[in-house]
Amino acid sequence: MCPEDNAAWFARALEVIPGGVDSPVRSFASVGGTPFTVARGEGPYVVDVEGRRYVDLVQSYGAVLLGHAHPEVVRAVADAAASGSSFGMPTRGEVVLAEDICARVPGCERVRLTSSGTEAAMSVLRLARGVTGRPRVVKFDGCYHGHADALLAGGGSGVATLGLPGSAGVPPGAVADTLVVPYNQVPELDDSVACVIVEPVAANMSLVPPAPGFLAGLRAACDRAGALLVFDEVITGFRLGPGGATEWSGVTPDLWCFGKVIGGGLPVGAFGGRAELTAALAPNGPVYQAGTLSGNPLATAAGHAVLTRVDREAYGQLTARAARFAAGLGQALNGAGLGATVATVGPLVGLLVGGPGEPPGPATNLEEVRAAVASGGYRALFHAMLRRGVVLPPGPYEVLFPGLAHDDRLLDQVVEVAAAAAAEVVAGWP
Repeated sequence: MCPEDNAAWFARALEVIPGGVDSPVRSFASVGGTPFTVARGEGPYVVDVEGRRYVDLVQSYGAVLLGHAHPEVVRAVADAAASGSSFGMPTRGEVVLAEDICARVPGCERVRLTSSGTEAAMSVLRLARGVTGRPRVVKFDGCYHGHADALLAGGGSGVATLGLPGSAGVPPGAVADTLVVPYNQVPELDDSVACVIVEPVAANMSLVPPAPGFLAGLRAACDRAGALLVFDEVITGFRLGPGGATEWSGVTPDLWCFGKVIGGGLPVGAFGGRAELTAALAPNGPVYQAGTLSGNPLATAAGHAVLTRVDREAYGQLTARAARFAAGLGQALNGAGLGATVATVGPLVGLLVGGPGEPPGPATNLEEVRAAVASGGYRALFHAMLRRGVVLPPGPYEVLFPGLAHDDRLLDQVVEVAAAAAAEVVAGWP
């Protein structure tokens, strides 16, 4: 065992894990420095192997809604584990979680569980192509739908963070039928398009809300062309509110992808839609999809515990808290002379940092986000905040995820820290 030291643990990881991490953004490649290694989580905090405690605004990139190690979630997982961790057979838990999802999302009549959001997105494309008999998929520049080959074109999040156009190892044929168009612009569709997949609120290029009429325009364009509309709600699902982006926007897609919150912090994903569409999935139909660990009883127990505990009052509280925090954060950063735009959509908080002076944005697409990121302001602010005990996502294209464990008092402390951190950044600006 190596010493309880962050640098030592990362050096040890580099010996056995490519890049020392199991997901690229964790490496601090876009912000510089050595990542710390988490030992445990406590509500709104994480604690590293050296015993330092940080206010955590990452919260597993939105998967954790109630806070780390919430007693009800821990109890649900422990109870499930005591009965067995995996069976590869039907369980009660997968039925209950599927009922939870369908009961909350208007128009979603059937769901199939997977082990990740990437798997859900990959599967929903196959379903859309199988149902329509068409090859082409339309996605939006800066929207991230996991790392399946066909969807890495024009990805945001980690792909944008590392400055990659897509990925090596993806052959031209894998993306030949993927059309990438600018976010917030309704494309012209023809009869070769199987589906349009979109983050209804873009949360992988900082936070970019849909322009008025954008989602409704996509719905109309799909209807005209006979294509299917897919909402990727891996982030927005059960984060914006009980019914996710469908309820929030009033626009109902044909198919959905879910993840994050529905697993309560455990690996999970789901895709679904209208019953007549999902009937095409094997064993009933010709579209094959499978997974030994899909519907894992620990993940379904955790997800059910979370969804059961959050109601409209909780979502209202979280949304109000996020709005208050965002306003304070924006005032603190700009008041210290660091140009920043802090946006909210429901409880999602987007932080776009420029340099000293006027704030950037608000952004409406990936190119505008990139222009702000190029200043390097986020990188400097990230480390100034980290030194003061606050963890922002280690990449400028991610959003902040204050959850129900972050009360106003704690978020006010974060605002105070941000003011001091921004002043430090401005004072040391090149």
